[in-house]
Amino acid sequence: MAVIANGEVRMANLCLACCHTINGVSKLHSNILTESIFRDYYNIDNSKFTNVTNGIAYRRWLMQANPELSSYLDELIGTKYRKDSKALEDLMQFKGNKEVIDRLFEIKKNNKIRLAEYISSANGINVDPDSIFDIQIKRLHEYKRQLLNVLQILYMYNKIKENPNLDIPPRTFIFAAKASAGYFMAKQIIRLIVAVSNTINNDPIAREKIKVVFIEDYRVSLAEKIIPAADISEQISIAGKEASGTGNMKLMINGAVTLGTLDGANVEIFENVGEDNIFLFGMKAHEVDELWRRGYSPLDYTRNNPELQKVLDMLTSNVLGARFDDVAKSLLTNAYGTADAYMALADFDSYVKAQQRVSETYTDKYKFGDMSLTNIAKAGVFSSDRAIMEYAKNIWHCK
Repeated sequence: MAVIANGEVRMANLCLACCHTINGVSKLHSNILTESIFRDYYNIDNSKFTNVTNGIAYRRWLMQANPELSSYLDELIGTKYRKDSKALEDLMQFKGNKEVIDRLFEIKKNNKIRLAEYISSANGINVDPDSIFDIQIKRLHEYKRQLLNVLQILYMYNKIKENPNLDIPPRTFIFAAKASAGYFMAKQIIRLIVAVSNTINNDPIAREKIKVVFIEDYRVSLAEKIIPAADISEQISIAGKEASGTGNMKLMINGAVTLGTLDGANVEIFENVGEDNIFLFGMKAHEVDELWRRGYSPLDYTRNNPELQKVLDMLTSNVLGARFDDVAKSLLTNAYGTADAYMALADFDSYVKAQQRVSETYTDKYKFGDMSLTNIAKAGVFSSDRAIMEYAKNIWHCK
């Protein structure tokens, strides 16, 4: 708890000593602050600690980015939601209404066509707007586990090569991200995504079932094109590392269904939509901690899963047009710090099964459509209006 110790000023401790309120930006993050990171402070004075979960400027991410959807919502539930996001919940009365689901699918497809045109122009890749648009857009960092996504894509690729008649709905995996200038491993992962894209998209067997796209120069104006087109929202960070995240909220309010771990604000998305309207996988935060304490060995997971080992072997051969020994070493050895520091291999099997559930569910149009509708309807709580009101009331005590 010392502010000054061992010849250094501990900035977090200084902040805690000086401030009047300590806020986590999601329920899970706030719990981690009080139960582990700042536990000693909390035990002395728990009155300082509170939680205000992040919110989004939903008028930009729904009304500006997706005018066709917001116009249809006006028809269905009126315009009250434009000032009061909680009014989106009125959409729940249309759950199970096939006519409404058909129209929501039509709007989604129009947005997918718009994004497909951009991808064709920017990347020279033609993608199928009738395929599942499976989207992971966020800063490139190992804890966000874009690498886990790529490993699963390679697993799926191997399955298609083994059985070209594999009956799965076509899938388009879309990545967009930037890496910090000096973040070597993040840039290696981008190289890997591009290599996987080139390999799969040029394979006459696989490209009919899956395609992979890395969209360059990720920025807000580009996110406004990508988010309305998403069917699946990839929120797959290792549990306990994401403070909150807001991309999950932007995708949710546009009807994307979350595929994710119980990390950050995913926990509250799960609490709001229920287990039938989200695809969950992986360890919970306390299970991650327990595995670290017991001693995590990523090699245990490769020994027991030959299909995972086959995927990792692809990184150290030239099958992708280049070798990715650095990426493989980061998963299996301590060459770049702790081996598989973000436990991609530990969650791999659970993630594969969740992706299989996505494919199975999507083939039932009205079941998936109800999931999408529910996500839109339950997204109102994640408005920045609510977050700002909670700050004003509970932290700054404004009248």
